[in-house]
Amino acid sequence: METVMSVNPSAAPVMPRRRVLGAYLEEARSECLRYMRAPGFMLPIMLFPAMFYLLFGVLMAKSNGADAARYLLASYGVFGVMSPGLFGFGVSLALERDGGLLTFKRALPMPPGAYLLGKMLMAMAAAAVVILLLLAMATSLGHVKLSLLQAIALLLTGTFGVLPFCAVGMFVGTLIKGQGAPGMLQLIYLPMSFMSGLWFPLPMLPKFLQQIAPIWPSYHLDRLALTAVGLNQEALLPHTLVLIGFAVGFLLLATWRLRHNG
Repeated sequence: METVMSVNPSAAPVMPRRRVLGAYLEEARSECLRYMRAPGFMLPIMLFPAMFYLLFGVLMAKSNGADAARYLLASYGVFGVMSPGLFGFGVSLALERDGGLLTFKRALPMPPGAYLLGKMLMAMAAAAVVILLLLAMATSLGHVKLSLLQAIALLLTGTFGVLPFCAVGMFVGTLIKGQGAPGMLQLIYLPMSFMSGLWFPLPMLPKFLQQIAPIWPSYHLDRLALTAVGLNQEALLPHTLVLIGFAVGFLLLATWRLRHNG
């Protein structure tokens, strides 16, 4: 008699949780190493907002009192946090799609989310460095007095506030070829910063720009950052929910684009 072995084709070997976690950690480590070995990409992202704050928040704000330096600490912190999310995700994803690296990674036996998690953690780390650098300049050169709780609140706001911009950058990276991604993201980054009141307080901008400011995620992150340094008394929940909505919405759009267009 022949024994017929029935094999369930849907029963694929399951990777142990320990190996899944190891895959995520290894991808995050390799992503960090890759960016650390490309200082020409990361240094401008981290030093550009510091130069702005040194010029406008420290040197030019001395005559306007401590509140001006405190206000610009929050605003230029948000300005700096946007960059790792938009460019770290958008430009690198566009280049990796063009070069075939994304297709190669899909063929590897690794969890599909490890690639995105590695980039996200790298963006969060870069955002944290930006905030720490600005905090150091504000307290030492700008003579801004912050409590430890306020400094931690601003650091956490910046570290997690980068995520909506990661999602936006990821979506743009699925739309644009690698060579065109930096220019397109600059067209998003700079106007959004200006129209959100990051360079100048909103009351100094034209009325219609004040009215449309809430449509930008940077406006809502700026309100949270101002609250962190004690200059805003608005409720935090509405701004937080808007940022979560931006992050989830653009992440879903980007994921859909990657599935259908690679």
